[in-house]
Amino acid sequence: MQRVSVAPRPDWVAKGEALGFDWHSTPTSDDPVGTYWDESAYWRLTADEVDTLEAATNELHEMCLAAVGAAITRKLLPHFGFDARTIALIEESWSREAEAEPSLYGRFDFAFDGNGLPKMLEYNADTPTGLYEASVVQWTWLEERFPDSDQFNSLHEGLVEAWRKIREALPRGEHEAAALHLTCLTPHAEDEGTLRYMLDTALEAGWTAKTIAAGDIGWSTPAESPKDDSAGVFVDLQDSEIRTLFKIVPWDWVLADEFGTRLAAAVMDKRITVIEPAWKMVLANKAILALLWEMYPDHPNLLPAFMDRTSFAAGTKVVAKPLLGREGANISIAMLGEGGALEGGAPIASMEGAYGAEGYVYQALAPLATATDAAGRTHHAVIGSWVIDGAARGIGIREETGLITHNRSRFVPHVFEA
Repeated sequence: MQRVSVAPRPDWVAKGEALGFDWHSTPTSDDPVGTYWDESAYWRLTADEVDTLEAATNELHEMCLAAVGAAITRKLLPHFGFDARTIALIEESWSREAEAEPSLYGRFDFAFDGNGLPKMLEYNADTPTGLYEASVVQWTWLEERFPDSDQFNSLHEGLVEAWRKIREALPRGEHEAAALHLTCLTPHAEDEGTLRYMLDTALEAGWTAKTIAAGDIGWSTPAESPKDDSAGVFVDLQDSEIRTLFKIVPWDWVLADEFGTRLAAAVMDKRITVIEPAWKMVLANKAILALLWEMYPDHPNLLPAFMDRTSFAAGTKVVAKPLLGREGANISIAMLGEGGALEGGAPIASMEGAYGAEGYVYQALAPLATATDAAGRTHHAVIGSWVIDGAARGIGIREETGLITHNRSRFVPHVFEA
């Protein structure tokens, strides 16, 4: 892997916004420009490196599915921080997995610099952060800037095929008038833009589909039993029943209020199908890292991970990750002393956030792909490797000058040479 500096297209903002990419920058008081999409550089991979990433993604996905089954069979879900209601929902959802309960995607985050093998950092299997950028924006950039090069990216084709497969799996006759609702929390530029893209892929696959803000989803009970939630259904603004719901809202957020209580009951009773399914909560929970290390010790694509810092030897650099954390929130990196204490009494690096009360998992630190630009700035890259319908379909790369990738870290395109 090599990081290559290149002049951005002079009209990249207008071209991005013409695609509907209106979250290309996230200005803050500390960073008035706030570049998120960064085409002042790209990462160049070899075909062998792409093959390595693809093979690791496919193997780890199968291992993760086995870990979900083990967590349920061995009654380990309380250790993930799940309450009894959530555990029942996950178990019911997983019991339908063999029936091909609809599932679209997941994204592994890897530490990989082209030397050695990719190391799994986590598996974001519930929400599609970075999917549109990886699928559409960087491909459009490639076609204009490097039309004779290639990219590890068949994400769009994979999504359309997955939606078509889900639609055709419906009971005979139902797929002809299949209605799909897609939702996210609003206002949120990134989620709304990604939702529009997911709508486009579903429509291309033949669905009758429309978007609805999460706050506009209604609840309807029969007139003869207005207080009987067990007979209630979710409805859209036209009072049409919502039978299949795609959501860009993490399951743990959904389950935190009355809406979630009703949704869980409706899923259990098969009154509604939700994509992604509830069992994906196990993959998105960082406790899966410790379970994977227990099940596959010393696997070349895994890093040592435990639920307790004391399991590591003194002198080990360890990353503390909240079980439900996202986009770097509440992550810290520390050198451990004796008995799991932090050497020097403080972490090497840390991020603030709203997570952590649910508990932590501790994972050995892995070196990221690193490059220094002409101005002397160091860039650390995390590779997001996407799984669509169970198979590796492409990557997106996020960069940060610090050691922790977070929600404002830059998205940098890539190419590979055959």
